[in-house]
Amino acid sequence: MLKLKLFAGALVLLGIAANAQSISPTPDQIKAYTSGWKGERSADGRPRVSDAILARLKNISMEEAWGVLRNKGYHNQFEGEWQLIHNDSTMTGRVVTAQYVPLRPDLADLVKEMGKKEGRVQTGGTNSWPIDVLKEGDVYVADGYGKIADGTLIGDNLGNSIYAKSKRGVIFYGSVRDVEGLSEIKGFNAWMKGQDPSYIQQMMLSNINTPIRIGRATVLPGDVVLAKKYGTVFIPAHLVEDLVLTSEVTAMRDEFGHLRLREGKYTPGEIDTKWSDAIQKDFLNWVNNYPGKLPMSKKELDDYLKERNY
Repeated sequence: MLKLKLFAGALVLLGIAANAQSISPTPDQIKAYTSGWKGERSADGRPRVSDAILARLKNISMEEAWGVLRNKGYHNQFEGEWQLIHNDSTMTGRVVTAQYVPLRPDLADLVKEMGKKEGRVQTGGTNSWPIDVLKEGDVYVADGYGKIADGTLIGDNLGNSIYAKSKRGVIFYGSVRDVEGLSEIKGFNAWMKGQDPSYIQQMMLSNINTPIRIGRATVLPGDVVLAKKYGTVFIPAHLVEDLVLTSEVTAMRDEFGHLRLREGKYTPGEIDTKWSDAIQKDFLNWVNNYPGKLPMSKKELDDYLKERNY
C-alpha cells in the first residue's frame, strides 16, 4: 500500500512538473477550469460565448450583474476604482488572462526557453506574447500586481496591435504608457490602475490563460467581462446567458415599477416588496403589450416568466 501511495505521489509530481513546462495550460486543462460551460469553445479550450450575448451584456448595469452573481454564490467577481482612457465606454468580451511577477533571472530564463520551444516570438519582450493569442472578441486581462512606474505593460504600438486583433481594449491591474497615443486608437480603451511614461522593467510574464487575481476578483480564462466606468465584473461563461436574461427582466420590472409610481397607481411600499397578485397580473399584461423593442426574444421572456411565476 505504501509503495502504491508513493507511486501515485510520484505521478502527481510528474504531472505538476510537466504542466510547469509550458506558458499556457493545454486545451483540456482549460476545459477542466471551465467545466460548467457546455457550449462552443475556442481552439485553446476557452469557452466561446456568442457575440449576440456579448452585445446584450453591454446593456446590463453593473449592479444587476453583480447581484445575479452574488445570488449564485460568486462573491468575488467585481473590481472597481479604475482609471480609464475614455470614461464613456462600455466593453464586453471573452477573457485572455496573463500573469506578471517581479523579475527573477532564473525564472525569466526558463520562461524564455519554454516560449522558444512553443514557437513564441523571441524578439522584443515577453509582454507581447499574450497579444499574439488574441482573436476578435477577446479582452486582454493582466495582473501586473499594481505596479505603476516601470510596470507599463503596453504603449501605443502594442495597443494598436491589440485592437487590430481583438477589436477590444485591455484591463490591467497595473499600468500603461503613452496614454496620449493610446487615446488616438479609435475604439480602444484601457481599464488600468495608473499610467506612467516609463517602460517595463524588473517584471516578467509568467503565464498566459491561467487563473489570476484582479484586485478583489478571481478571473479564469474564458470568463466574460463587463467593463464600464463604474467597474468591471468577471462572469463565469456558464452563467452569462442566464445573467443577461435575469438582468434584462429585472430592468423591465424596474421600468414597470417606476412607471406605475409616477402614475400614482401603487405606493412605494407596494412596489418595493413582494408584489401582490394584482400587481403581478398588471406587470404581465404590460409585458405582453411592451411599448418598445424587447431585449430578448418573446419565447425567452415567456419561458423565464413561466418559471418564476411573475
